[in-house]
Amino acid sequence: MVKVSVIVPIYQVESYLEKCLDSIVHQTLKEIEIILVDDGSMDSSSEIAKSYQKKDKRILYIKQENQGLSGARNTGLTKAKGEYVAFIDSDDYIEKNMLDEMYQLAKRKNLDLVECDFYWEYPNKKRIDHRNYHDDYFHQIRVVSWNKLYKREIIEKEKLSFYLGLRYEDIGFTYQFLPFVKSYGCVDKPLYHYLQRTLSITSVQNERVKEIFIILTKVLDFYKEKGLYDKYKVELEYLFLHVILGRSSYRISQIKEKKLRKSILKEGWNLLNQEFPNWKENLYLKEKKDKMHMYFRHLTYSRYLISNVILRYFGKKIIKE
Repeated sequence: MVKVSVIVPIYQVESYLEKCLDSIVHQTLKEIEIILVDDGSMDSSSEIAKSYQKKDKRILYIKQENQGLSGARNTGLTKAKGEYVAFIDSDDYIEKNMLDEMYQLAKRKNLDLVECDFYWEYPNKKRIDHRNYHDDYFHQIRVVSWNKLYKREIIEKEKLSFYLGLRYEDIGFTYQFLPFVKSYGCVDKPLYHYLQRTLSITSVQNERVKEIFIILTKVLDFYKEKGLYDKYKVELEYLFLHVILGRSSYRISQIKEKKLRKSILKEGWNLLNQEFPNWKENLYLKEKKDKMHMYFRHLTYSRYLISNVILRYFGKKIIKE
């Protein structure tokens, strides 16, 4: 029986791929399948991937025309046979016991979703991302896909997939999956190494930052189509305000063109107020007393614009604090 299907999208990662694949094939959990989806690589990534396939019968190698990260993950999902699914990015790597510890917890407690802590790995340092929200995961969960085990039965039953051609695809997939989660758990150990590359997709800020608004709208439409909107309206409202006013604001501030920055800020502010005009009354926003949520509660559009200017010049320092 395949316990975990590990899906690895591959594109132009010849400098990182061997370390990634070594960390997967040497997992202490042996009953896994490793699905390598080569998304049209033009460097030596293809040869590296095929060489690993020859050495390990658990590896399935698939070559396809470039469809982006979402397309590669979706292709992997069509081939997955495991009880759970894990997504590992090909420029990252994992601890040898990651899948074992997460799977054992999943089986012991019959969990639909398991995640673990992880390292933000910089060239000269690491820092651990640890959260403590075991009983309050829906609106606080880390929206990355690669530190989790997903029960594949849910993905198949609900026909879930990543939105194609858009950044921030992890937010879309996570919030498609969450309403069907009856049981959640976390391994409170950093088992995944999230490599910080200077020229990675997430580090380059341009007009595509506003694709987050498309993702959020798609998530909203998904809940409405599934008849879940009323049940999760408060959570969705909090997602919108937290992403638009918080997570995305720093990325927008790093766009060079002033006119474009203001245009995207206005688009996000309008979307939030259009979909959730009473967002300042949000339950989660009102109950949290930290500085960030106090800032949200007192925000006006003019203050939002001013704070984005401050983020542009002092954002890194503010985030560290």
